Amino acid sequence: MSKSLGRNRAAGGNRALIVSVTTFDYGVDLSSRKGAKKDTKRLHKVLTRLGFQVDLHMDPSAEEIYQLFDEASEKTVGDCFVGVLSSHGEEGVVFGADGGAVRLARIFSCFGSPAMASKTKLFFVQACRGGKLDSGVEVETDSALSMEEEDSLSHYLSIPINSAVMFATPPGYSAFMHLLGSVFLQTLCDILEEDGGRHLEVTQLMTRINYRVAYHFQARGGQLAGKKEMPCFVTRLTRQVFPFSDASKAEPGRAKDSALHGLAATMLSTPNKPRKHSIR
Repeated sequence: MSKSLGRNRAAGGNRALIVSVTTFDYGVDLSSRKGAKKDTKRLHKVLTRLGFQVDLHMDPSAEEIYQLFDEASEKTVGDCFVGVLSSHGEEGVVFGADGGAVRLARIFSCFGSPAMASKTKLFFVQACRGGKLDSGVEVETDSALSMEEEDSLSHYLSIPINSAVMFATPPGYSAFMHLLGSVFLQTLCDILEEDGGRHLEVTQLMTRINYRVAYHFQARGGQLAGKKEMPCFVTRLTRQVFPFSDASKAEPGRAKDSALHGLAATMLSTPNKPRKHSIR
């Protein structure tokens, strides 16, 4: 059952919805994600300081996740909506606490209504998109798409106008999670807390996250030693936007050095069900 935490109820401003699955229901063959609690706590703090009304929901089922985003798409928003999804996943989906698959295409399409068309919608997805590990080098690949890969493009096509989606990792690759949080979401928080970070145009912000994760993070220990992570983003924005720079609403924050660069990570292996191979 979903647990709702940290709700700010002021009306009419920018809003954020954070949905995080840290513990899965009994009998679901997906491992707990202890570091995700660090992410959600810090995100709530950072976004609140920046003037967002933040709703935080922990461990919802797949159907509850759909309901949360559907309801969020119908609420009044000032200039910007931020949606954060953190769970285990594979290409095109994340998993609810009940193990049910949540299709990203359906989440994004909720925000395609005329009422939301002029609003800026930003989505940050912390989840694996496959089981590959990034060694930090370029490799040759066949340019032809398989039928499965073609089907996976549906969540890109569902992204509504004036939206940007940032993923922790490219299609087919695993994302990293440490007990101190994910390198992707912790880096987002680092930059928003730094001097000038919240004043970045959104594509500049996302590019800076790409750079910092790609060049400053490297896993340590066992089979993951030396493995990298490379976030990526897709944008259908039609204008430059500065969603975090409203000084009249923001509270002063304090820049923090990231504690994640070079941390060890562990792989969760469930050999009987390939879709559940994941980096925690």
